Amino acid sequence: MANSVIKVGQEQITKMESYYNKNKIEKTPPGAVFSAKVNGCTITAYKSGKVLFQGNSAEAVAAQWGTVAQATRKQPSIAKAPNGYQPPANISNLSIIGSDEVGTGDFFGPITVVAAYVKNDQIELLKELGVKDSKNLKDPQICEIAKDLIQTIPYSLLVLHNEKYNDLQQQGMSQGKMKAILHNQAINHLLMKIDPEKPDGVLIDQFAVPGVYFNHLQGKKVYKENIYFSTKAEGVHLAVAAASIIARYSFIQEFDKLSQKAGVVIPKGAGAQVDIAAAKILQKKGSEFLATITKKHFANTEKSLKIAKK
Repeated sequence: MANSVIKVGQEQITKMESYYNKNKIEKTPPGAVFSAKVNGCTITAYKSGKVLFQGNSAEAVAAQWGTVAQATRKQPSIAKAPNGYQPPANISNLSIIGSDEVGTGDFFGPITVVAAYVKNDQIELLKELGVKDSKNLKDPQICEIAKDLIQTIPYSLLVLHNEKYNDLQQQGMSQGKMKAILHNQAINHLLMKIDPEKPDGVLIDQFAVPGVYFNHLQGKKVYKENIYFSTKAEGVHLAVAAASIIARYSFIQEFDKLSQKAGVVIPKGAGAQVDIAAAKILQKKGSEFLATITKKHFANTEKSLKIAKK
């Protein structure tokens, strides 16, 4: 499927809406002024002034209204790069499952892992929704974007709560292995959701070299077709950015529940403020309760004990 984008003024969008009035679609994406379908081409105009044309006749229909700013076509499944796992140069235009996790460095709260599928003809829509590297977004923005995202794209979310995390850690499982298992499960769940459709590839935000990742998954069902790894993968494909936003949204929700449960506003991260909050919880609810909402092998446990005894 081809897709083309033009940038026009609000006056032009009003004209287009009037022109396509008889072809308008009732359901429109978030942020859209209108959507219409004509001659196998779907036209979606956004408040920002961008108009997205999708379908085999996209370029021709778009050309009636303005200069095409971008035209991309779905690429066929691509061969792996020389080392097997480097993303191809054109990955940003492909239909990709991206996976990412949140919460691994936080003393309080769970680890949330999300795999999200973004087709190439949804990339412009996700940009309109504000999807980008979550490190450049504040929590309220993440929550707002995620609410639209979860209604727009298929995804799989897994939450590893602290009690289970602590059990696995005490059994000798490293955090890296936990993450590998969670990423693999989320990807497999999502592949089942979208079946029989297949992505052009899978991109994992790299937390371990591929050999270590696959070693963690010995004996498990592992998807290996066109699988890629990259650090800072949120900037490589919007599927990873979308996965990160949904994972962060879930993490924020879980964090709010823990704050209510603890009766203390819990800070994120693993710094000095976290030690003070943990000490307050220790004094109020005891060490057994604290262990249920924290990664207890973190150094914060001992630091909070010392503060609580003062």
